[in-house]
Amino acid sequence: MSTAEQPTPGKRRGRRPGGQDTRAALLDAARQIFSESGYEGATVRAIAARAGVDAAMVNHWFGGKEALFGQAVLQLPFDPAELLGQLMDGPVGDLGERIVRRFLTVWDATDGGAFPALVRSIASHELAALSLRDFLIRHVLENVVKRVSPDRPELRASLCASQMVGVGMGRYVAKFEPFSTTDVETLAAAIGPTLQRYLTGDIG
Repeated sequence: MSTAEQPTPGKRRGRRPGGQDTRAALLDAARQIFSESGYEGATVRAIAARAGVDAAMVNHWFGGKEALFGQAVLQLPFDPAELLGQLMDGPVGDLGERIVRRFLTVWDATDGGAFPALVRSIASHELAALSLRDFLIRHVLENVVKRVSPDRPELRASLCASQMVGVGMGRYVAKFEPFSTTDVETLAAAIGPTLQRYLTGDIG
């Protein structure tokens, strides 16, 4: 084997089969690194290394860390209209449990998905905070509250959001035990009544 044919130390051996495969690998690596380090602590070099590609590929496919963050983290794994329909499909008295169950089911499927990356990036990246607030409150919970709550819809939606962000923090970021490994149905039964009070009960 000639020198030119020898694998470069520290690089992944062989070539990826296509450009879209490289792009997908970068997105997956970016979610992992942003979840571990937040926006400020994540580096293009670390993301590329995790993906097994040259750092220049980040600029080639995304134009830089900012755009990669937007593609990997700010694109949340929910369709708001579809999610709203799922949440409202059932008795109002069970709505709190349905919200907890649905969010945990989706998040668990991706080990928290983009949620840990969003939370760890809020302090250093304004778009992370805006994205979380815009999706969770404006597009989902405010629409739920307007359909079922007797009064103070903005406050009720914010209270519900604070509960769900706390759930996500404990389960996927801080990973409190046994909370982080408790099954979804147990958590839905335990947390749902608190969410239900925020939705339809007396909040003083």
